[in-house]
Amino acid sequence: MAAQTHLPDTNRIGVLTSTVLLALALTRIVRTPEFNLQLQLPNFLLSLPLDLTTGIRLLTAGLTATGMDWLLRSHPALKGRATLQWWILPTLTTFVVSAALSFLPAGSAWWAGFAVGGLFLLLVFLAEYIVVDPGAPNYDLALAGLTAISYTLFFILAVALRYGSLRLYLEIPALFFAAGFASLRILRLRLSRWETAWSLGVACVCVQVAAGLHYWPLSSIQFGLMLVGPLYALTNLAVNLNEELPVRRAMLEPAIATALCWGLAVFLR
Repeated sequence: MAAQTHLPDTNRIGVLTSTVLLALALTRIVRTPEFNLQLQLPNFLLSLPLDLTTGIRLLTAGLTATGMDWLLRSHPALKGRATLQWWILPTLTTFVVSAALSFLPAGSAWWAGFAVGGLFLLLVFLAEYIVVDPGAPNYDLALAGLTAISYTLFFILAVALRYGSLRLYLEIPALFFAAGFASLRILRLRLSRWETAWSLGVACVCVQVAAGLHYWPLSSIQFGLMLVGPLYALTNLAVNLNEELPVRRAMLEPAIATALCWGLAVFLR
């Protein structure tokens, strides 16, 4: 019976997941004319495509954060603490799932992506609820799951953006946002404190790599692998250095991980 207190109320998590999924489905159902927000710069026209579904995606991300707060308020171990740290990954998950679904064609592929996205959301809600209490029976499993999901979400977003052939000025902010928040959440989970400077540094390096690779003839999978490698390496380097490991030992695992990701990307070519 004690273990049950570490799991969310089934009605609450069910309502939250279904509401977010309904909002995501509306982005496929609702169709409105698109318009471009344009800004003429010297020798460059900045054009930002906007429509009603863009607003729905932003509102859905806000709905996810609000819903996660509502879900956590029933946790017996919360004890009045601020819930901000537990919003980050659910909101990022909604953003990535929404972005990925926007590039999928209508039909079975879209519904398969929708189902996988719904599973990701459910797992993230469940795991974030569990890690509120470090003494929860499944805490280590939930922590490992959230870490893996963070890297996976960034990989999926990078693949989706590459597949959608977005302009560089649209691609970079999305990757910066995703890399920064994925790194921030992982470091918070691993070190139990905010490491904002490290997260900003990791995001900056990732988008610089992305900018350098943007015009290379890479497939979507190659592009994603070559970006998730630095994200994993730098985030783990931050953890290792904060745990005061010797510099060479701290750099070994990140270097191997980056080499594996980039080697696999070359092999897939």
